[in-house]
Amino acid sequence: MSTLLVPYYEHPAVRPAEWDAIVAAAPRLYGVVLNPASGPGDRPDPDFAALAERLRAADVRVLGYTDTGYGHRPHTDVVRDLARHRDWYGTDGAFLDQVATGEEEFAHYRGLASAAWAAGHGTLVLNHGTPPHPLYARIADVLVTFEGPWSTHRALPPQPRTYGAGTRLCHLLYDVPPDADPRGAARAHGATVHCAVPGTGDHPWGTLPYPLGC
Repeated sequence: MSTLLVPYYEHPAVRPAEWDAIVAAAPRLYGVVLNPASGPGDRPDPDFAALAERLRAADVRVLGYTDTGYGHRPHTDVVRDLARHRDWYGTDGAFLDQVATGEEEFAHYRGLASAAWAAGHGTLVLNHGTPPHPLYARIADVLVTFEGPWSTHRALPPQPRTYGAGTRLCHLLYDVPPDADPRGAARAHGATVHCAVPGTGDHPWGTLPYPLGC
């Protein structure tokens, strides 16, 4: 089963070798998050369009990055980004970032999910960064229930599964030492999808995930 979800936020013209390594790892990938400019940007980027085509040719699920501002970003702005990802890069799915966790915001995200499906996004990944209300499992293929440093992840208490079997959980870990077992640690908390990188600071997702060479 493919278990790696890769949010690699570097331009393919600047880091071509690293992107080659990601494409070569296609059989191990659940998907790759495409993030040209903290979203799709204001105009198509031909380098990202070519990269998306390479990923699809390798049978890799391509997910368009869209920030939702924890429910505060207007619905129309998010939907515009979803449409641009689909039109410009042919994305297979959507990676919604900074997603709220509460029951009161669920209706907003249900509307975004409907818009994503209508735009042709077959896969929906919601990055809460922490466990959300179980309602979100009704609309997501993957729920990111942890995003943070390895040191914090190691101290997590047991997290009983409260989501349906049809939704996969994902943990995104950074500042991970090379001798760690992030996949095992994620699975111990019910996450069958993960990404672990050595990066730190404000931009940890500019480093390749283990086991792609970092």
